[in-house]
Amino acid sequence: MNRQPSNIAATFALAAVLAGAGMSAGHAQEAAPPPRQHWSFAGPFGTYDPEQLQRGFKIYREVCSTCHSLKLLSFRNLADPGGPGFTEAQAAAIAATFQVTDGPNDQGQMFQRPGKISDNFPPPFANAQAAAAALGGKVPPDMSTLAKARSYEWGFPQFVFDAFTDYQEDGPDYIHAIINGYTTPPKGFVLPPGGQYNKYFPGGAIGMPQPLHDGQVKYTDGTPETLDQYGRDVAAFLMWAAEPKLDERKQLGFQVMIFLIVFTGLLYFTKKKVWHDVELHPELETPRAPTEYKA
Repeated sequence: MNRQPSNIAATFALAAVLAGAGMSAGHAQEAAPPPRQHWSFAGPFGTYDPEQLQRGFKIYREVCSTCHSLKLLSFRNLADPGGPGFTEAQAAAIAATFQVTDGPNDQGQMFQRPGKISDNFPPPFANAQAAAAALGGKVPPDMSTLAKARSYEWGFPQFVFDAFTDYQEDGPDYIHAIINGYTTPPKGFVLPPGGQYNKYFPGGAIGMPQPLHDGQVKYTDGTPETLDQYGRDVAAFLMWAAEPKLDERKQLGFQVMIFLIVFTGLLYFTKKKVWHDVELHPELETPRAPTEYKA
């Protein structure tokens, strides 16, 4: 697979940022909390937006896949219900654009072939050592569960409110914030050589350039090609990659809740029916003296 050096540098920036690999700065500061975004999949009744997932996949394919793997995701998942909404034919066509290592063949050698719909997404490098050698000694993280692995400690009392509102979108919020967090460092903040400032990154200073810029990825559905939109779309796609059965899980959970409500009502009315006579005649609860036995 051909890789452009600019893409490698850009996507490795995201690798270092999301992996938590920072650079020491002269004046480190506490990272700002990531702004909470509005997601279509938020809350107990939220669902993924297939069009947004397709845009996010486009960003991953064109930018992120040069450095990041999705080893837990297979091409057939792209056609699963609740996902990006590709057909099986489209998923197979996408798979064929990737080169997959297979073998050994009759000569005992490994070989490259076009991907099949049953294959997992191939890694961009043969192994971790090759990735580290190509990217300055750092191995970019696999993105399969990245959106579930990243979070932010809100502390008391916010975490109590989050428990009642079923808030689980810290990961996408954090990814969106990091992508959009590159800015000029505050006065007095000393950046190390080659470092850049990201207000949402722990310590403030990171060693890699900004991975995405306005207009970098072209959309065909009229969606704005802005950095903010890129952050939303790729964060949503990574959330789906980390939890592809979210829609199904929420649907099943709703059905279980309905069942429990109905079942609770049936138990209540059954109890009322069984104990109806006792409630009308409390004296029936009074134990009676045993009757004397007569032969």
